[in-house]
Amino acid sequence: MLSFVAQTLRIAVPYLFAAAGGVASERAGLIALTLEGYMLGGAFCAALGSYYGGSPWAGIVAGAAGGILLALLYAACAIRFRADQVVVGIAMNLLAIGATRFFLRLAFDSSSNSPRVPGFGAVQSGTGFLALASNPLVWLGVLAIPAIGWLLYRTPFGLRVRAVGEHPASAVSVGIPVARVRYVAVMFSGLLAGLGGAYLALDQHQFTDQMTAGRGFIALAATIFGRWDPSRVGVACLLFAAAEALQIHLQGAQLIPSQFVEMIPYLLTIIALAGVVGRAAPPAALGRIAE
Repeated sequence: MLSFVAQTLRIAVPYLFAAAGGVASERAGLIALTLEGYMLGGAFCAALGSYYGGSPWAGIVAGAAGGILLALLYAACAIRFRADQVVVGIAMNLLAIGATRFFLRLAFDSSSNSPRVPGFGAVQSGTGFLALASNPLVWLGVLAIPAIGWLLYRTPFGLRVRAVGEHPASAVSVGIPVARVRYVAVMFSGLLAGLGGAYLALDQHQFTDQMTAGRGFIALAATIFGRWDPSRVGVACLLFAAAEALQIHLQGAQLIPSQFVEMIPYLLTIIALAGVVGRAAPPAALGRIAE
């Protein structure tokens, strides 16, 4: 039982990072469809920074920077040039896949994976609490959700973020710089999702092509399922992580055909969204840019 809880927490960390970033972005009115791309870019930059910097701390900084750079590109397209956010989001994810594959070959002369890079804790990823406690990204991931909740509901900046996500025209009328607030919120989103990708790369001690494997989309689903409320989003991330941990245990037991077992996290995502989307009210200005 304890090993299952530890494995659930280990799986949940990238979801917690990315979903916290999703809350920051969508509360400011920008669709967080790009979380997958931020995570993938962060994972690659973390592996690159850790390998050439010789330290996992360099990997953390590089992963955060990679997520922020991709977020700035998304923000420029969606805010400055008023492009359709769904289209730009899909394009950003495709860009991240192509760019990481290109630079993977350029930096490491491989199209599939990087060499082993320095990470935290033991060389092999453990599933015990001791292995988790030795990884500072686990602690940061657990704190990401309450931190974004404090930012949104306990600070003047958070009030501005919620204002531009609900009523941008009213925010403009009282002097709030809507574009600037949205840029900062999207940068927060990129930073947090980039750290989620960095966790994956440093936990596995290497970068592999498309290693995020849809985790950014599951984090987005957790954001919607949690109704854009940080505490509920955190619970949703743990729920999806528990489903993935259950999938791993069932695969080991070989009681059910593996094809059905692999469907569990995604089936749960579909069921959760089918039950909540019709009743949940997203930020009023989500997907719209103030004139």
